[in-house]
Amino acid sequence: MKEKLFNHVPDKWQLEDIEARTTEEGRVYNSPVGNLPSVTTVTGWEKNQFFAQWRKDNPEESRRVLKRGNHLHSFIEDYLNNEIDPNEITWWDSMPGILELFEQIQPELDNIDNIHALESPLWSEAMMLAGRVDCVAEYKGKLSIIDFKGSTRPKKKKDIENYFLQATAYAIAWQERTGIPIDNFVIMITTDDGITQVFEGNPMNYVKMLFKTIEKYHESVSVLHVQPNSG
Repeated sequence: MKEKLFNHVPDKWQLEDIEARTTEEGRVYNSPVGNLPSVTTVTGWEKNQFFAQWRKDNPEESRRVLKRGNHLHSFIEDYLNNEIDPNEITWWDSMPGILELFEQIQPELDNIDNIHALESPLWSEAMMLAGRVDCVAEYKGKLSIIDFKGSTRPKKKKDIENYFLQATAYAIAWQERTGIPIDNFVIMITTDDGITQVFEGNPMNYVKMLFKTIEKYHESVSVLHVQPNSG
């Protein structure tokens, strides 16, 4: 594997940490402007019911997928933080499949540099959402919101619009917190099938869809809270 040292841009924005908790509506962050639903919860709300049932019907596979995602993110974060020597990673042998997923995505990771943020908290008053962005950095020289995903099989663009909305939300929140606009997002997906996919887009193309999704989320949550008429 290619060894690379990533440059990190000094944090000038003092992005304060925010705590999260899980509720029946999903994850909620305690932000400086109040309790805000998470970006991931809201942008994936319409798929939540399906995946909740899938997790119930496939508990072992659900645990495997969750573990895969957590370990892969940790591996990528350590690599981008220059904390992994690519020639000395045998300890990952105890986690079957993770090393293979990382090796597949590594050539795309090596297109990243000048990292501004990794797993950093963001919140937005315009959207009233909060979350933790995977990565804000240059990808092939272009400042981008970058998200990392593991998957069992390759994805079709039409099936992952929630990923694009998630990245758009982080672009909006980043500009609010730092004053720096971001006009590119990158979704990197490494799959058990041995394929790596990269989807790029302009957040501006998804802003209208994002705010419609936020509206639908609040409408759905309001319905959940309506008590049945006992009269």
